[in-house]
Amino acid sequence: MRFTANGRVTSVLAMATALGAATPLWAQSAVPAATEDNGDIIVTAQRRAERSVDVPITLTTVTADQLSAAGANQLSDLARVSPALRFDSAAAWVQPSIRGVGTAVTSSGSGANVGIYVDGFYSVNPLAADFQLMNVQSIQVLKGPQGTLFGRNTTGGAILVTTAEPSTTPAAQVKASYGRFNAQRYQAYGTFGLTDKLAVDLEGLYSKGDGFVRNILTGSKKDGRYENWSVRGGVKADLSEDLSVLLRYTHTRTDDPTTVNSNIYVGNDAGLFNGTGTGQAAGTYATNPDEIALNAPRQFKSKSDVFQGTIKADLGFADLASYTQYRTENSVIIEDLDQTAAPVFLIHIGVKDKTFSQELLLTSKPGGKLQWTAGLFYFQNKDSWSIFAGTPTTSNPYANVPFGRSSTTTESFAGFADLTYSITPQLYLTAGGRFSHDVVRDAYYTVGAYPALGYPPNVKKDKFTPRVVLRYKPTDESSIYASWTKGYKAPMLDVGNTDATIPATGRAVQPEDINAYEVGFKFDNRELSVDLSSFYYDYKNLQVSVYRGTAQANILNAATSRIWGVDGQASYRVGKSFSLNIGAAYTNARYKDFPQAPVVSGPFPSAFGPVFATTATPLQNVKMQRVPDFTGNIGARYAIDLDTAGQLALSGNLYYTSAFYFGPSGTQFRQSGYEQLALRAEWTDASDRYTLAVYGDNITDRRYRTQLLPNGFGVGNVWNYPATWGVQVGAKF
Repeated sequence: MRFTANGRVTSVLAMATALGAATPLWAQSAVPAATEDNGDIIVTAQRRAERSVDVPITLTTVTADQLSAAGANQLSDLARVSPALRFDSAAAWVQPSIRGVGTAVTSSGSGANVGIYVDGFYSVNPLAADFQLMNVQSIQVLKGPQGTLFGRNTTGGAILVTTAEPSTTPAAQVKASYGRFNAQRYQAYGTFGLTDKLAVDLEGLYSKGDGFVRNILTGSKKDGRYENWSVRGGVKADLSEDLSVLLRYTHTRTDDPTTVNSNIYVGNDAGLFNGTGTGQAAGTYATNPDEIALNAPRQFKSKSDVFQGTIKADLGFADLASYTQYRTENSVIIEDLDQTAAPVFLIHIGVKDKTFSQELLLTSKPGGKLQWTAGLFYFQNKDSWSIFAGTPTTSNPYANVPFGRSSTTTESFAGFADLTYSITPQLYLTAGGRFSHDVVRDAYYTVGAYPALGYPPNVKKDKFTPRVVLRYKPTDESSIYASWTKGYKAPMLDVGNTDATIPATGRAVQPEDINAYEVGFKFDNRELSVDLSSFYYDYKNLQVSVYRGTAQANILNAATSRIWGVDGQASYRVGKSFSLNIGAAYTNARYKDFPQAPVVSGPFPSAFGPVFATTATPLQNVKMQRVPDFTGNIGARYAIDLDTAGQLALSGNLYYTSAFYFGPSGTQFRQSGYEQLALRAEWTDASDRYTLAVYGDNITDRRYRTQLLPNGFGVGNVWNYPATWGVQVGAKF
């Protein structure tokens, strides 16, 4: 079987555990998310340190204070402060998108369309796309295809997160918070030097809570109970003035059913469930956002072990960095797919995932007329899946009936270079390219209760993704640029279809292609910064799931689209006392041609009760899935000096998105526009050592769907948290 992005029961779904660096974010002082040099924001969007105003890419840099003001506890909350960025999901599998470029497919070896890098390491798994971090130094959101410098499957863009390295200067921080729904979080970080050349650090997180859902069948308010923890340690050795080595290990455990606690969809979609309960036994379904009526067990559990090594060397003429990563991840998810208490269909997915990556990065020294970046990249990921499903019974509540297996091994080899030449002191030409060789090999699949394995042939693809930019610099504080970039999402294999009569099972799915054109303007005088851009994307060969009947699907190249829009953001800074940031994006995203768009109809009577059918329907010029026309945010922070009593900082963030459709048809599963307001007040004592904060998130108690889960046995949704509030204390030494 496979799950797709809308949760439909159709094929084997790729699954992994939370990102290795799964530890919480520290709120820090009001400094830019990227590093600051004499007031200039320094970013690494082109894999080398440069002023943000000189980088011809639309990017959002976010301060830790902005994240705190927005109530951000994990990476997905970054969408509240970065226009045109969304984090959608199917159960626990997260699929970020930027400017409408994302994916609605999750299957072994598929990958997302937004590359996520943490401390230089690429994270590929869908469950690694949303995480919490401690001791963050910078977060950068790069918009538009980044295939030249950041590689495979970055057609939408890239998110770069950098954490602090171990230091020989002793330091420690601890924080504890308690909030509504018994939400507790305890976190700690410490670093010190063993010698003047050898430093270590250790960080940890433990969080638990009851969740917000109530089971209307049992009256229990503990069905959303979660308990998660992680530890992360590092050792850094400065072997000489020109050579350093950093080794890290992370272990993470997750036990959190939040993303599988769904209830029945209620909407006005023609022919779909309208909330009257037609065809359903009274009391077996829930429609209130805070209620569920599902069979037990339901769970998402995972554990991961991540090993990372970073070597940095000054070669004199250039700087060399090596990033080596190995991670193992084991996950289990159990979901009630009919969204009701009736014992209809339960699915149980076990996943074993192994990833190895190696990258070598060579960057020029600053100051010359020619600045350049070059590198080599190798990546290997193996997903092995075991699927169990069926009707739960008293003797077999887990429905452990073998339903299928599948696996793919994905490899990528790439070499890349990007050069910027100063034609005149004000005119710059950038040209770059990446040559990639992608392979999907050693794949197998079964259909049903473990019959003979099917072995599809290997898939191989060579691809060149170029980039050309012309930038004009009217003053030292401004830039104007025009760029053309080609993006590429790697090929994959459709290995999970449950219907053996469909010959497309095990077929190759060709890569996606995107041509992106952008013009932009940037200004930054260290007090006011402005970033404006306009873009047009020609997006071809989209990889989509095409459904047949109520439970079968194939992944095909079945759509083309065009996307255009405008993107703008600005920030105003007055010392450390006041900061204001505002951002907005208009995105016009349409499928030009979608000959096999999945359209849901029903319910229809069956031996199982009501079932739904999904048919492939030709559509043209309809809105793309999960792309609002407008997104925007405004945030502010004001610090009040209390003299000997310390400092009081008041901050807040308001996020808004217009309406969009969870379904790809442009008419189904509409989510109305909504806003989300977060407020925070934090007192810091005069010694700058102790803090006390009160906070509120979703203050207006706005309820909206975070995901839509249609399948042959039911149409469900998962809701956001209602209004929450709490208190946090902290100390640093």
